[in-house]
Amino acid sequence: MEVTKDTIILDALNMDRGTAQFFMEIGMHCLGCPSASGETIEQACASHGQDADALIRKINTYLAQTN
Repeated sequence: MEVTKDTIILDALNMDRGTAQFFMEIGMHCLGCPSASGETIEQACASHGQDADALIRKINTYLAQTN
């Protein structure tokens, strides 16, 4: 499993609920809001002023270690 900039936030959470920690660390505390089910990681990072590539690296590293 891997996430990309085009991965919907909810899809990343459904891959592994442990990914929530990485969103929370950068201020994305509203993971249950409607945006999470339709917004890509890239879109969310842009609206929160965060680096999508850095977030994706962290999530993919985590996923590779846990699966």
